[in-house]
Amino acid sequence: MYEKPMFFTTDDFAEGIYLKSGDTATNNSGCYTATAYIHQKPQPGSDVYRIQVNGVHKADHTRDAQVLHISFNQPVTYNSSSGQYVSGNGTSTLEIAYTYHQNPTDNIGLGDLVVSSNDGLAVTSVSITD
Repeated sequence: MYEKPMFFTTDDFAEGIYLKSGDTATNNSGCYTATAYIHQKPQPGSDVYRIQVNGVHKADHTRDAQVLHISFNQPVTYNSSSGQYVSGNGTSTLEIAYTYHQNPTDNIGLGDLVVSSNDGLAVTSVSITD
């Protein structure tokens, strides 16, 4: 069943979610600028997508914990990543925890998010919080 993506606004963030043309979602809120796009679509007979997530950290702090929130235009099944699955399996939004040690200005690349879904999957929003 298709679930229409929902966007929420909050006063906790300086900026909102922005979508670029194509399949890249970008979020400039908080201390991370996050982008995500599908870098490998399913091969014949498969329903597996690989997602590239990038985060640019610009802040005056360091932390050892981040949470990735990523939404899609349809439900997904979480398969794997280098993070720890938290929630959202079978829905259009996943939450994944990471324990990456970040510096005040840091770039992280999370190119190993693997999900399964029907044809036509697209990333609709992404954010990384610490």
